[in-house]
Amino acid sequence: MALHPVLAEVTARIIERSRPTRDAYLARTRQAYRQKVERSQLGCTNLAHAIAAMPAGDKILLKEVAKPNLAIVSAYNDMLSAHQPLEAYPAWIKQAAHDAGATAQFAGGVPAMCDGVTQGQAGMELSLFSRDVIAMSTAVALSHQMFDAALYLGVCDKIVPGLMIGALTFGHLPAVFVPAGPMTTGMSNDEKAKTRQLFAQGKIGREELLEAESKSYHGPGTCTFYGTANSNQMLMEIMGLHLPGSAFVHPNTPLREALTREAARRAAAISAQGEAFTPVAEVVDEKAIVNAIVGLHATGGSTNHTLHLVAIARSAGIQINWDDFSELSAVVPLLARVYPNGKADVNHFHAAGGMGFVIRELLDAGLLHEDVKTVAGEGLRHYTREPFLDNGQLAWREASATSLDEDVLRPASRPFSPDGGLKLLTGNVGRAVIKVSAVKPEHRVVEAPALVFDHQDDLLAAFKRGELERDFVAVIRFQGPRANGMPELHKLTPALSVLQERGFKVALVTDGRMSGASGKVPAAIHVSPEAAAGGDIARVRDGDLVRVNAETGELAVLVPEADWAAREVAVADLSANQHGVGRELFSVFRLNADAAESGAGSFRLPDWQE
Repeated sequence: MALHPVLAEVTARIIERSRPTRDAYLARTRQAYRQKVERSQLGCTNLAHAIAAMPAGDKILLKEVAKPNLAIVSAYNDMLSAHQPLEAYPAWIKQAAHDAGATAQFAGGVPAMCDGVTQGQAGMELSLFSRDVIAMSTAVALSHQMFDAALYLGVCDKIVPGLMIGALTFGHLPAVFVPAGPMTTGMSNDEKAKTRQLFAQGKIGREELLEAESKSYHGPGTCTFYGTANSNQMLMEIMGLHLPGSAFVHPNTPLREALTREAARRAAAISAQGEAFTPVAEVVDEKAIVNAIVGLHATGGSTNHTLHLVAIARSAGIQINWDDFSELSAVVPLLARVYPNGKADVNHFHAAGGMGFVIRELLDAGLLHEDVKTVAGEGLRHYTREPFLDNGQLAWREASATSLDEDVLRPASRPFSPDGGLKLLTGNVGRAVIKVSAVKPEHRVVEAPALVFDHQDDLLAAFKRGELERDFVAVIRFQGPRANGMPELHKLTPALSVLQERGFKVALVTDGRMSGASGKVPAAIHVSPEAAAGGDIARVRDGDLVRVNAETGELAVLVPEADWAAREVAVADLSANQHGVGRELFSVFRLNADAAESGAGSFRLPDWQE
């Protein structure tokens, strides 16, 4: 199938825009390629330190400096359900590496915080920047020059993007990402959402709410809604960084263990000493990034990736922006309805055909680049397969040729929507993104007076006082990366949903994030420039008529241009964001944060990569 012309055009534009930085990145990376193992560059004292605690058999192999040594970089902790299953992985990986004639060492751990735990709490202000801490932690783990390939164990929101940025900084090393899988299905997402709305209205108490939440989040694995964590797993699959079909296999199953062991064997095979050297710098190219954006649109994935994918791409010398996202969204059909874009969870999606079905449909429609490198070999067609156990042995077969439930998953010829539902908004307030795949058409245009808040709790307090029973656009400002680390404002969702269901026209405009689970209320998010950087969102005043039009892509305050330009930019007291729950230690990130459209990162790229 010929490539869709818009896909070809956007890809060509990204390649041309990125040429100087991508060429420089590849030149630097290729200088680091080794035909010999990495540790052969170390002095004897260096090497002795690195192998001192290893078992005797491993010491022999490591001293020979002839066989590959694999790094294990893990986000394991046992507080978070998504990462608890990773505890068993290092032992499996080490044994599988031995079986392949290689060695493996646990190179380092990275932090893993959960937005579900910190949602609406002060700790959420560390969340976005934890991505950069994870990238740096990955670099520390790999800085010992002991490794010839790496396995990255992580799942959730900032963890996978952080691991990706770190991996691309060591682009000469092959990389295999190893997921944990989703927890089994609990309470339905619909029922959970209704319970939250009842709590927001004061109709049930905390005890009933906690019982419902505990039935939803009840065991090892990722949360089963399609937020950022599961969007991460989709991206690793469609970018060719997982083994095919491994994204949504449950934890603690024989198939998950077999996939983890095979990941180690594959990492050894694609090392410079293996049969198919595949450094991660060659896997993550412009076509792979475009494939990632397409996958995000086709599955209704997380809005957080309008930040993370930009940052990941920049780490590989690739320059993308929100225009690229918007143009691709206009031609990529929505193939999946997974909560919050539907009632099903990711387990239902996986059972209906999952990623193998989605990738085949998109390839056959000319909406993905097939000619890419992956950890499974040349070409994305490898990822139209799904794994299974054949008499206890791992094998692959073609994924289902048809959807097993068209209420959840559809072919490209009969999509839920002809577009991906992610829109770019522009106007005198700035540039923003809005996800409308779960927003009903009658709610996609809102023109109403502004109610301006500098903190989400102020809006919630007004809701509880009964002051929001009207049409309005909530403008929540000073929520960007420089102001307070750009926390998600997801706890606004129940209150705004209640008001919308009561018949009021409501929308949200913010320089903060909403959530990987952005839902039924129109939300113009990531407004750039942010208020703390002097952005025009800081000019909005209570009572201003605001237009949020997801159909035409307009985000504007309807005042005369001269009056708008003459307004002073509001300034907020941000002192309360500077301390408590570790925020003191993150001041350097806030001071150096890029704009949202640049990835909201805090790293200053070297001159050759600008």
